[in-house]
Amino acid sequence: MNTVAPSPLVFIHDRDATRSSAILDLRLSGCVNYADRHGRQIAGLWVDRGDDALSSTRPQFSALVDTMRDPARRRTTICLVHHWCRLAHDDALRHTLQQRVSRARGCTATTFGDADERADAVLAGLGRGKG
Repeated sequence: MNTVAPSPLVFIHDRDATRSSAILDLRLSGCVNYADRHGRQIAGLWVDRGDDALSSTRPQFSALVDTMRDPARRRTTICLVHHWCRLAHDDALRHTLQQRVSRARGCTATTFGDADERADAVLAGLGRGKG
């Protein structure tokens, strides 16, 4: 019996340290539209705001990763951000955050089509990309 694997489950993340949410809302809408266009189910949106958006602890990002762990055992999970700088402007911090997603058996991608190695394999239909 052939069973079709469920489409990847998308966990949308952003961060915003400004007082106005207009640009944030546009980025989040872009992520939702991207996921919809690609037939992905959306698990939810997690946004770190204010000082949390500038710190390395990121409470909402941590909640996203924690929430991702269980479904990642059964299906592909993707942390989707509008652009890599929405994780962090600093490459070292961005890689650290991507590693946290990877340790939760997820992968990371942007709406611009950029992806970590796991997401590249997932998005190319080459499997779940688990290590």
